[in-house]
Amino acid sequence: MFIVGGGGFVAYTAYQNANRPPSEPVPLAEWAKLLGPDPFAPDPQADIQKAAAAQSMRKRALEDSRKGRDPLSRVKIPEKAPGGDGFLPKNFPVGTKPNTGSNMAIGKAMNAAMGWDSQWGCLQSLWQKESNWNERAMNRYSGAYGIPQSLPGSKMASAGSDWQTNPATQIKWGLGYIKGRYGSPCGAWGHSQRVGWY
Repeated sequence: MFIVGGGGFVAYTAYQNANRPPSEPVPLAEWAKLLGPDPFAPDPQADIQKAAAAQSMRKRALEDSRKGRDPLSRVKIPEKAPGGDGFLPKNFPVGTKPNTGSNMAIGKAMNAAMGWDSQWGCLQSLWQKESNWNERAMNRYSGAYGIPQSLPGSKMASAGSDWQTNPATQIKWGLGYIKGRYGSPCGAWGHSQRVGWY
């Protein structure tokens, strides 16, 4: 049989596939390879950036103390939500402001759903230190973004495409990161207390 053109190739391939026995479903490990690295796995490059940012913050705090200045906040609020990994920078919704009290309530409920009721104090302290529970917070030294201070912020896209502006999406990603990397909020808080980042 002689088939001409690209359409013939498609038809021939469809014919071959129709006559093959059904295959096993693709294992999750294979999907993970196709979809990219684990968004919760240790990232040596990000860890280096976090450690350097923590060192810069300590140096600035010491300088502020010596010169009698008010300490510079570790976070700033950018004009737009950052982009990355195919996401363009995004304007924040017009007429809205972050509501840290509401964000904490969402965090407390999601933390409880993870079975971590007794660890709420650790999570509350951790993200208060990191972002003041502000979904628009950006670390002025490392560029980490959002309530959990993801580095880069676009890692949070694994929890939802609205990661740039939705506190619930950021919290969902942050809890997954904490579980995968530190086991619990108190594990993450302990690491942060020891080295200045998590």
